[in-house]
Amino acid sequence: MIFFQLEPRIADSNNMVMRCIDEEREALLTFKQSMVDKYGVLSSWGRDNDKRDCCKWRGVRCSNKTGHVKVLNLRRSDDENARGKVLKGTISPALLKLHDLRHLDLSNNHFGGSPVPEFIGSLSRLRYLNLSCGTSLLKVPRPFQYLSGLVYLRLENSNLFSLGSLEWLSHLSSLRHLDLSYINLTKSSDWFQVVAKLRSLKTLVLRSCALPPINPSFIWHFNLSTSIETLDLSDNNLPSSSVYPWLFNLSRNILVLDLAFNSLRGSIPEAFQHMVSLKSLHLTDNELEGGIPKFFGNMCSLNRLFLPHNKLSGELSEMIQNLSGGCTMNSLEGVSLGGNDITGPLPDLGGFSSLKILILGENRLNGTIDKSLSQLLKLESLSLGRNSFTGVISETFFSNMSNLQILYLNENPLTLKLSHDWVPPFQLKSLSLASCKMGPHFPKWLQTQNQLISLDVSNNGISDAVPDWFWDLSIELVFLNLSNNQIRGKLPDLSFLRYDDIVIDVSSNHFCGPIPPLPSNSTFLNLSKNKFSGSITFLCSIMKNTWNFFDFSSNLLSGGLPYCWLNFDSLSILNLANNSFSGKIPDSIGFLHNIQTLSLHNNRLTGELPSSLKNCSQLRVLDLRENALYGGIPTWIGGSLQNLIVLSLKSNNFHGNIPFQLCHLAFIRVLDLSLNNISGKIPKCFNNFSAMTQDKSSNPIMGMVDKIWIFPRYVYQYSYLDNVLLTWKGSEHEYKSTLGLVKCLDLSSNKLDGAIPEEIMDLVGLIALNLSRNNLTGSITPKIGELTSLDFLDLSRNLFSGSIPSSLSQLSGLGVLDLSYNNLSGKIPLGTQLQSFNASVYAGNLELCGLPLANKCPDEESTPSPGTDDDSDTLEDEDDQLITLGFYVSSILGFFVGFWGVCGTLMLNRPWRHGYFNFLTGMKDWVYVIVAVNIAKLQRKFRN
Repeated sequence: MIFFQLEPRIADSNNMVMRCIDEEREALLTFKQSMVDKYGVLSSWGRDNDKRDCCKWRGVRCSNKTGHVKVLNLRRSDDENARGKVLKGTISPALLKLHDLRHLDLSNNHFGGSPVPEFIGSLSRLRYLNLSCGTSLLKVPRPFQYLSGLVYLRLENSNLFSLGSLEWLSHLSSLRHLDLSYINLTKSSDWFQVVAKLRSLKTLVLRSCALPPINPSFIWHFNLSTSIETLDLSDNNLPSSSVYPWLFNLSRNILVLDLAFNSLRGSIPEAFQHMVSLKSLHLTDNELEGGIPKFFGNMCSLNRLFLPHNKLSGELSEMIQNLSGGCTMNSLEGVSLGGNDITGPLPDLGGFSSLKILILGENRLNGTIDKSLSQLLKLESLSLGRNSFTGVISETFFSNMSNLQILYLNENPLTLKLSHDWVPPFQLKSLSLASCKMGPHFPKWLQTQNQLISLDVSNNGISDAVPDWFWDLSIELVFLNLSNNQIRGKLPDLSFLRYDDIVIDVSSNHFCGPIPPLPSNSTFLNLSKNKFSGSITFLCSIMKNTWNFFDFSSNLLSGGLPYCWLNFDSLSILNLANNSFSGKIPDSIGFLHNIQTLSLHNNRLTGELPSSLKNCSQLRVLDLRENALYGGIPTWIGGSLQNLIVLSLKSNNFHGNIPFQLCHLAFIRVLDLSLNNISGKIPKCFNNFSAMTQDKSSNPIMGMVDKIWIFPRYVYQYSYLDNVLLTWKGSEHEYKSTLGLVKCLDLSSNKLDGAIPEEIMDLVGLIALNLSRNNLTGSITPKIGELTSLDFLDLSRNLFSGSIPSSLSQLSGLGVLDLSYNNLSGKIPLGTQLQSFNASVYAGNLELCGLPLANKCPDEESTPSPGTDDDSDTLEDEDDQLITLGFYVSSILGFFVGFWGVCGTLMLNRPWRHGYFNFLTGMKDWVYVIVAVNIAKLQRKFRN
């Protein structure tokens, strides 16, 4: 009765009972004020009469007896988090006034990386605490150890701050769920011992924690709780020896096991078959080999088997047979074998009636797609991309797939024949049909798919205009790829795309007209290789943006470059090449502090390089070739842009000497200063180009690769490859997927003089060296033979003198050589390499001799023998005239006619053959008799 009388009951104007306590309502409103609520998550919170009862607010639950707030749950879903529909700001200590708070969940919000507030450790009645994906865990607040009643603790964090000892966890004896994912536990060597003491623990998630290896002696002294049902140690680079010994002690009770992204090697252990309760097994991205063991077919509880991105091999039909040999066939809901080396056609899968997820992409599967897939009525996700499936897919294939949400058929030579008025039975959220044949018309059936988050119809042979209804549909899109088609028309206003981190790629089409307003919250914008025209000054109207990648190259854009680059600090890739931009490069370009690739080549830019560019210290690729830039090469390039890998100033009007400061570019692989007015000598310090002194490269690809979360478990990867045009073997070639392997030094078509510094011969990784069309003098150093990686060497049109060093013939990989129009002399060194080139390679060197030139060297001329005179020479010449080509031909013909005339006749005519051999036998006998008689006569004569 006393408690009933104390229970807060306040009548409002409508005589409704309100349970909310004033102090706690004000505390929650103070908490709201510290939040940035762009999407109205807390719109139900307020002081208005119809909002005064805080117990009815979104995310708030109160006790029916006391009116105290017991639950504050403002968690955002994974989908809302991916779209940026979250709360931001800081966590207010006003929550301390919620004295009876038992459940606090602020996960999947963005609190700007602010630390976990210490005051939360003072909420002594807490049983449930989830602060994942929103705060920074610099350290665990000391009061946390006093939360002894805590049952659920999730501090999953994406900021990877390091923690030391986890001893504080051992005080949380009631803990049943622990998640410390994405917290760096490298220094937490006691993690295994501490976790082993938590006897009530049922769920342990330590994903991507950089866990230290387990000391083998600990395994036997500390038995990990056998009550554990869910264990996630993924992405820790743990070896098999650090996991398997204690793992199989848990085998009886474990339900979910995730060991993805570790270093497990060898075949899949047989011991997994003892995990009789196992429902979900994730072994993604390890180094497992072989096939799928037969015992998986008898694990009756197993409903998810995820083994993608390993080294599994063999026929798919055999693997499916092993899975279908027992009760697993009926229980299995998800199978992922993508990214392995599995071969063969797609077998009959109709018996897997519970299957919801089937991922077989990125293998070597072939043949047609089996029709049995259409019998999988529960299928939600089908991924068959990046294989070699062929044939035609019609709408009947999808007739029973009403639950399908994700469909990836990309990069298969498939043909989709879907009628113009087809209405699919499904509502897709993610669709990729890249490189399938689907054109020429834009697929009208997409009009029915109003839940799409991700769409990739690139390289589909579409040569049509995008219908208006599509842009109304695409308001929900996070990922859109229409590239590599022949789509025409104009782009509409794209600023309506409202979600964060949007990816848009409409490159390599026939879009025209001015560039429309763009979404400021996009991450990736690729409008290259179209026919867009006009200026891009509209960019200055976008004050805040999240752009990371920006490619408008190869269009018809003109005018000056904008002066508002201060607004684009997040850009890492900016490509405006192959347009008609004019004027100077604005000083504001220096505000791009995160820029890694800046490509402005093939425009009409003038003036000197702005000194503000030296602030762009992250630059790896600076491509300014084919403009009208002038002035000296700035010394600050070498001092401030030391991360440069590619520097191309080709075909401008730069003059003066090459500054020795360029020698600080230790990572440079491509240096192209050709077609300028540069004079002076080549710096001797070029041997400081460390990347060129190594004959191997680790990665052929340069650029950026990123990913975007599409739908709960799925990630879509997108990329940009840096590319550079290089003059190679007489023509220009674009290097893109192999740019990281190219090591090129091109100083051609300038006014350089002096000798080639011998230090350049230290650049043993050079693949191309072009010093042609300068005024270089001296001899070619014999050390040039040390450039064993050279494929291209052009020293033509200089003033080199002396002989060609014999070491040049040792460059067995040399594919292009040009030494023409110098002052070289002497004999061309013998060797198959130098003689294999055309004579034009050595043209213009009047004193060169020897093959392949017609000009013979003096030691190759025939000399007269002593004691002979002109008459004898004349007689010998006359005799030599008899031995002509006709003489040899006649001799050969005579031999064949005589030989086959006799032998051929004997082989074909049997009586003649017998007669001939009888004649030979008779002759043999006659000779024998004559010899024997004569020998006998001689013997008698000697005896007498």
